[in-house]
Order: sequence, then structure tokens, then C-alpha cells
Amino acid sequence: MPPMEAPSQTAVGSTTPFLQIADLSKIYATRDGVVRALDRVSLEQPRGEFLSVLGPSGCGKSTLLMIAAGLLPASSGLIAIEGKPVDRPRTSIGIVFQSPVLLEWRTALGNVMLQTEARGMARPSSEARARELLAAVGLAGFEEKFPHELSGGMRQRVSICRALIHGPDHLLMDEPFGALDSLTRDQLVLDLQHLWIRQRMTVLFITHSVAEAVFLSDRIVVMSPRPGKIDRILEIDLPRPRTLAMRDTPEFAAYSRQIMELFLARGILSERSGGLAT
Repeated sequence: MPPMEAPSQTAVGSTTPFLQIADLSKIYATRDGVVRALDRVSLEQPRGEFLSVLGPSGCGKSTLLMIAAGLLPASSGLIAIEGKPVDRPRTSIGIVFQSPVLLEWRTALGNVMLQTEARGMARPSSEARARELLAAVGLAGFEEKFPHELSGGMRQRVSICRALIHGPDHLLMDEPFGALDSLTRDQLVLDLQHLWIRQRMTVLFITHSVAEAVFLSDRIVVMSPRPGKIDRILEIDLPRPRTLAMRDTPEFAAYSRQIMELFLARGILSERSGGLAT
């Protein structure tokens, strides 16, 4: 079994990390009192890394992504990109949410091009790139289809292309495949890996899926239940490109088992009658 790293909140990164998070906390005021979503999270991500954040519902994964995007302020602590504090929405990123959020009156190509129009990018070169991205995710021939003419997986592919069209320096993905059936999800995982290998994007990927995280990631950050802290950071030493058949190998199973055993030890999962622990 590959060894699990000792509990740590600071991952081993480069001397000048692309993303730096230091003692980051987030507190929400609610009608029922204060809720601490994140508690002193520290993490570094080098440029070009595929980093997944995995944990139970309510552990602050999406909050962490929103703070990294500059869409939500931290309560305390530091978050910085290449040494510059994030204190406003970042325009150089791409974001993909669980819902594709497409404009129903625009075609697949038109939805991807919306990003370039908002940024004032040159039309000919942008359209060529949009068509290239759509082809890369299996949508060649569907450029002029409207969202209602596309399946759920196709719509999510369009949203991924829209997030990538401007060449973002950071791709943030919040449960992008969570609403899809298993076969479609498998294909999109393969598509995303293909895009990442081609472009070596820096990716922050939020997921509940252990298999998805192991398949895609260079490292996995495993979060504790709320208040969210970093419980473990695992380096995934599996060759690329990864295939679906690799999920049946002892090496892949060993990583998955480490995570599941951690969830059992923390009470996130229970093997008692009744299923998930509360």
C-alpha cells in the first residue's frame, strides 16, 4: 500500500507557490449563531498541479474555492496568487460549477464565445479556439446546437470549454460532474484529464468522489468535518495518462482504501446498520 503522509496542513510545494493559503478561516453569522466553515487552513499549490479537495458535505470545500476565486472574503488568514493577496474577484480564472449555467438562446459555440465577447477578445482567433475546445471534448458537429438540444453531459462540456476559452491561469471546479450519470461522468473525467495533459493547467477540483479524486489528481487534500481543516494530503503516484481500467489495479485501490479508512476513523462513514454517520 502506498504510504499515507503524516497529518499536515501545509503541503510540500515549490519555493514560490502559485497558490498560497495560510491560516485561512471563514465564519458565517446565521440566525442560529456563528458557523465556522473553515478553521486555519494552510496549503500551497504549485503551478500546473491538479489538486483535488475531498471531504464530506458542509466541510467548507466550496467555501475554500469561492475564497480562492476572490468571490468570498476570508474571515482571517491569507490567500495569495504568486505572492499577491486575493482581495477581489479574479478575472484570470476559469470556473466550472455543478450546473452548467448556459444561456438557452445561444448555441453551444455562442455560449463558449460569450466569455470572449465579455473580455473583448479577437473574434476570428477566439472562434477557432472555441471550435478546437469543443472538438477536444467530443462536441465537433454540435457547435450550432442549443442547450435544450444537448444532453446533461454535453452541456457540462460546453461550460468547461467556456471556462477555458481565455486560457485561464487557474481552473476552479466545484463538483462539476456531481449531477451526471456514472457513464457520462467517466467520459468527462477522461476528457478533463486529456485537456489537463495537453495544457498543464493549474486545477483546484472540489469533489465528493474518492475514485474521481484518485483518478485525476497529483495530490488530494482530505478535509475534516466542519469546521473544515486539512486532515491529510496524499500524493497520487500513478502513471499518466490514466485509464479507467487502472481503477481495478491494487495501486489505485490502495489509495482509495486509505481515504475510506480515514473517513471511517473520523466517523464520516459508518459500517454500522444505518449507513452514513451523522
